[in-house]
Amino acid sequence: MINVNGNIVPTSQAFLSTTNRGFAFGDAVFETLRLSSGKIYFWEDHYFRLMASMRILRMEIPMTFTMEYLQEQVLETAKQAFPKENSVKIRINVYRNEGGLYTPQDNTVSFVITSQKLDSDFYLHNSVDYEVELFKEYYMNSGLLSTIKTNNKVLHVLAGIFAKENGYNNCLLLNENKMVVEAINGNLFLVTGKTIKTPPLTDGCLRGIIRKQLIKIISQLPDYSIEESSISPFELQKADELFITNVVTGIQSITKYRKKEFHANVAKELTTKLNVKIRWS
Repeated sequence: MINVNGNIVPTSQAFLSTTNRGFAFGDAVFETLRLSSGKIYFWEDHYFRLMASMRILRMEIPMTFTMEYLQEQVLETAKQAFPKENSVKIRINVYRNEGGLYTPQDNTVSFVITSQKLDSDFYLHNSVDYEVELFKEYYMNSGLLSTIKTNNKVLHVLAGIFAKENGYNNCLLLNENKMVVEAINGNLFLVTGKTIKTPPLTDGCLRGIIRKQLIKIISQLPDYSIEESSISPFELQKADELFITNVVTGIQSITKYRKKEFHANVAKELTTKLNVKIRWS
């Protein structure tokens, strides 16, 4: 089942025009959500990030796009698509309506909500081998557009192909200053001793929802300090631990980068604390 502008229809009946601006120009933004037992994880954060992304792209936000309305659309889509499933992945796509070429005729929007079932009702720490490498063929820009989720993800696609062709589980992306920004599918955290670092938004990393939550959690831990500061490639092999975060997986530990192997003690601890926060929020 797919939700097109509030109308939930079978997948076979849903289609987009070839002149859809999200398809033709990447003129769209999206949010990926995790829903469990009728609850959207960190919904308020997702909603305000979506609104901010639409403003950055100068989209006209409909009066109907309230937090309550979109929440209702998400929950109803999940319910109709997977009535017997507890946990569901949701993607909200908002695209500028058709008309014009590079310059749109107007800034009105439409939305599509799709869903996919998940296996777990909460975040699990995955301890399987997970090797990464730097992707150096192209660089991200350290600007505001890199911090939001748009349909323009060609660099991430190419990095994914590079990882697949070379037997890696993921790649780490660099900006034009050769600083490590993020992974293909999430934010990066680096642990050295009692210091935990993550790249700052000014370096061009995604304004991640789990990134935001972990910064809050870590800042309250007496045994660790959190820094939002640039990470050079040379720091990776000196770290004790590396992990990737996103709202679907939670925390994914990196076990190997080149000749360096990493433990996952902090990632396991933070996964537990993240689940506790979700339960009581």
